[in-house]
Amino acid sequence: MTVPPDAAADQVASQTADSQTSQSAANQTAASQKNASQATLTELEARLNDLKATALKTGADLSAVTLPLQAQVERLRSLIGTQISRWERVQLARAPGRPTALDYVELLATDFTELHGDRAYGDDLALIGGPARWQGRPVMLLLQQKGRDTKGKIKRRFGMSNPEGYRKAMRLMDLAEKCGLPVVCLIDTPGAYPGIAAEERGQGWAIAESIQRMVRLRVPAVCAVIGEGGSGGALAVGVGNRVLIMENAWYSVISPEACASIIWKDSAKAPEAAEALKLTAPDLLELGIVEEIIPEPVGGAHLDAAASAAALGESVSRHLDELGLLGAEELLTQRAERFRRLGAFLEG
Repeated sequence: MTVPPDAAADQVASQTADSQTSQSAANQTAASQKNASQATLTELEARLNDLKATALKTGADLSAVTLPLQAQVERLRSLIGTQISRWERVQLARAPGRPTALDYVELLATDFTELHGDRAYGDDLALIGGPARWQGRPVMLLLQQKGRDTKGKIKRRFGMSNPEGYRKAMRLMDLAEKCGLPVVCLIDTPGAYPGIAAEERGQGWAIAESIQRMVRLRVPAVCAVIGEGGSGGALAVGVGNRVLIMENAWYSVISPEACASIIWKDSAKAPEAAEALKLTAPDLLELGIVEEIIPEPVGGAHLDAAASAAALGESVSRHLDELGLLGAEELLTQRAERFRRLGAFLEG
């Protein structure tokens, strides 16, 4: 029997609505379960911290209580970690107390000597760098530093560089090449600073020149996204032979809030934008944009800076070892081919 076109359309619409309703209900159930788990975790963490504080204050041995509770907290953190959304990973990348670039330098490097100024306009506090020893190896560090507290973040513009920051980076790249030092970049920025003065001083031009200079480096370059990797502000010092990313960091052409503001005229839709952008570490590894995901402690790097630093240090050092076997021309060729492969697609 032939179904009238209008009836068929109504049937399809009804099935679509039922499917959307079922999916919405499933999403709400999953969200409720996650919220309940998060509430339980918060309660357990508070109880554990209270017990540790009591033990420290009184000298009493409460390990019989704290150790099982600690194990329960770790299991719950691990469970929640497997259910995390892209937007939640963005929030973890911004979590208060997350290790900054200088925190990692203090844990992994010695003899760091910060060099100032671009020799043209002035110094930039959001992008800093200089020679150091990374786990004993001489390197040139380029660091995007957000700041550790409110005062520091304002001082460093939340890691958003002016043109002089990128010109300073180029000066340090020149010095690294002259001295034969590998370059290690720790990326953590929402993007380049969008101020009028920055545009007047050639922000876009400085970013483009920095990308060009890094492409032509004749020494190894390893870049690691440790928090946020926003737009050209991150890419300006992100043209490495190897690009790594921390487990809960993100790297994208645009932030979720900015994307939502452009597409939907509503920054509140940032969670939807985050899902569409595919900006998390697993997404980027699948797309071939990064070579490796550096694991973080369960719950995020802000919960155990020492463990996060150990994982970062091991990964960066291993890649420096591998790149150290290549000559200058091989490094140039490998780096150029690496970035030319990005964005490949098939027609038909």
